[in-house]
Amino acid sequence: MTQNQLKSINPTLSRRQAATLLTGTVIGGGAVSRSVLAANSGDTKMTSDGPIPSVRKAYADGPFGQIHYRYAGNKGSPEAPLMCLHASPLSGIVYDYWLAEMGRDRFAVAPDTPGYGGSDTPAEPPLIGDLADAMIGFMDSIGLQTVDVMGYHTGSFTSADLTMRYPDRIRKVVMISAPIFDQAIIDEYSARIYDPPPPFADVLISTGENIRETGRGMFRDMTDERYEDVSIERLRHFRTGNWGFRAAFAYDLTATLPEVEQPILILNPEDDLWEQTPRAKPFLKNGRIHDLPGWTHGHLDMHTEEMAKIVRAFLAE
Repeated sequence: MTQNQLKSINPTLSRRQAATLLTGTVIGGGAVSRSVLAANSGDTKMTSDGPIPSVRKAYADGPFGQIHYRYAGNKGSPEAPLMCLHASPLSGIVYDYWLAEMGRDRFAVAPDTPGYGGSDTPAEPPLIGDLADAMIGFMDSIGLQTVDVMGYHTGSFTSADLTMRYPDRIRKVVMISAPIFDQAIIDEYSARIYDPPPPFADVLISTGENIRETGRGMFRDMTDERYEDVSIERLRHFRTGNWGFRAAFAYDLTATLPEVEQPILILNPEDDLWEQTPRAKPFLKNGRIHDLPGWTHGHLDMHTEEMAKIVRAFLAE
């Protein structure tokens, strides 16, 4: 197959991504999962392992206005739907390839947290409980009664709160990191996350510096194009970008985890929360931590299939 043939299957592929799929070469520190063939594409694609559903986008109603979401797969699947909650200050964009993979055998959906991505912004900074309530409203809006939930960083806090307060709506919980912060870290971040946003020109400069230099270290498992797309996504709501961090640092995860009866799998990639996440272990009533050494942000792109095996096995227990 040629690059042109690959691009005819999915016109959103860059020449660099097409070359990666054809040669298996790692580009820009990450490899493109075969799920890129379906992500953002209009039709279901075929691979040697069977069909990969396309990732589609839509809007639903929520308590803070419209909620934008990505989804793949069939609601009529016998497997429980999987709802994926992103980290701040990003959006469901981080789940593009993941949804295509998990949508093979279940309905997989990734809403944008209110205030991020394409979702409407609340009038005031929400707390984690507000975000959990918004996700229940979202589930009601699209007709989901019970789901498995997967959270990523800030999304992990929301997943825990959601499960604790709405136990009849959540079957199992997967967290990508579940950090327990010490007071020194909380104090350090609190001194910054309540500052007003810097001028937009300064934000553009710092974003450019991250793309060129400093920020790439924790996003090694991602192609250059994906890292650029994620960086642009961070800019969309730069005025309220700290709201997710405010909610997370104001939330006591150590009080919530012991109250969760559902099985919890905490995935611990070697990112900026690698050292904090193991602190959650003593607070788990029915859960375990699975370390992923060497994996950084972007692992849902580069290690899509490996991650899917781990998560599917847990969800099937």
